[in-house]
Amino acid sequence: MSGSNPDQTAAAIEARRRHTEKLLARVQDALSVMRKERASVTVRAVERRAGVSRAFLYQNAAARQLVAEAIAQAEGRQARSRQETAEAVEASWRERALNAEDALRQAVAEIQTQRRHIGELMGHVRDLELNLPADAVQRLTTENTTLKQQLRTLTADHHTLTNRLAAARDNNRSQDRKIAELQALLVEQHPPGSVRHLRPLQK
Repeated sequence: MSGSNPDQTAAAIEARRRHTEKLLARVQDALSVMRKERASVTVRAVERRAGVSRAFLYQNAAARQLVAEAIAQAEGRQARSRQETAEAVEASWRERALNAEDALRQAVAEIQTQRRHIGELMGHVRDLELNLPADAVQRLTTENTTLKQQLRTLTADHHTLTNRLAAARDNNRSQDRKIAELQALLVEQHPPGSVRHLRPLQK
């Protein structure tokens, strides 16, 4: 029985090489589309998109490296997205807390101004009550009552703003804790410099 024809062997090797290159090109194309779509990158997803076998993705070193790099890039994008979301939430709560503090300061200043104004009016009322006719006294008394009502309203507004500020600060502290926990979880799950490698299938 004669040995294999060298030409046939070389042709078979070349055919396998071309077939492997064709499969690798399909894997690269599938990964490129998945990156553009920001799709989740898994071995099964690449297998389905590229139309190659899972065994090829695990056993071919080049294919295995392509998938591993794509998974690492996708996880990096997801981590950055989660970090950006956490930072946006933190900035939003900080802005709300600052706005509440500004509103509280304005309310306190307005209350103090109104109190000074009421005090001045009360002094005028006392000075004029002895000399003014009854109807003028009644008008001043009515104005005094109105100012007192305004003071009660401003005091209630001050109380409401104080409660809102306290709630905003509590929410801000809660968000700070959640962000710290999220950052710790991200570092724990994806430490800097880590690269996930796929292991070949056991034959």
